[in-house]
Amino acid sequence: MSDAHDTPPRPGVRDTLQRLMPKLVLSPTFLAAVFFLYGFILWTIWLSLTRSTLLPNNVWAGLAQYRYLFGNGIWWTSLINLGIFGTLYIGLSMAIGLFLAILLDQRIRGEGIFRAIYLYPMALSLIVTGVAWKWMLNPGLGLEKLVHDLGFTHFSFDWLINPKMAIYTVVVAAVWQSSGFVMALFLAGLRGVDDSVIKAAMIDGASLPRIYWSVIIPSLRPSFFSALILLTGLAIKSFDLIMAMTGGGPGFSTYLPANFMYDFAFQRGQIALGAASAVMMLVAVGLLVGPFILLESRRKSDV
Repeated sequence: MSDAHDTPPRPGVRDTLQRLMPKLVLSPTFLAAVFFLYGFILWTIWLSLTRSTLLPNNVWAGLAQYRYLFGNGIWWTSLINLGIFGTLYIGLSMAIGLFLAILLDQRIRGEGIFRAIYLYPMALSLIVTGVAWKWMLNPGLGLEKLVHDLGFTHFSFDWLINPKMAIYTVVVAAVWQSSGFVMALFLAGLRGVDDSVIKAAMIDGASLPRIYWSVIIPSLRPSFFSALILLTGLAIKSFDLIMAMTGGGPGFSTYLPANFMYDFAFQRGQIALGAASAVMMLVAVGLLVGPFILLESRRKSDV
């Protein structure tokens, strides 16, 4: 017969409340996130399968909106612009961010000041960034006028109003804002590299550029992965910066899928078509980011 003293005491009401309190505190936030995030994603997918126009309705349309979407020349123009913008934006932001991080990693004097200067653009809203760069690149107000006032009247810089070059002005503004944030990610990764590895490479006679190229930069894989995911999402859903700088113009030269979604859903009264474009943007994020997530998770599981 077992002793009565061997039976563990039942938890009291106070112990039960202490155990459940974190769940009770977090449950409203969790439920709100599930409803407002995943709930509206499902609702958007449903809208894309209906014939909704000015107001949502439940008239089933199947894949008709997607067929119309991919038969729309404006949609294809926005995809081409996104390819140009996304490639340059992600590539330049990562290259400049890595370069700035390597410079700051040299423990230069006034590092905190430079770090704050590089990170400051990220503190600005995209609307403020767009308006500021629109003013600076406006031929009648900004850089071109300044150079003309200095006496160089033949200087011309009309990228903002040139349909062939306008997309690159958006790239410049976007890279200016994001490269400092990417620098912070890479700098955190650089500061986490084991000093013994660097010292061993120096003892073997490797130069500093060689050490960075062959030893340090390959070890920044998690930082590259994080930066790539963040920049890809920012590129695909870019809207504020475009609207503030160019409004999608001249013509459709800076028109991106996010502009297409807003224009057709809220300006032209074609909610279902706008929802279909939003779903395709979500699919694009999944197709671009998903393989990297799978590769990274597989690499960690192998380790």
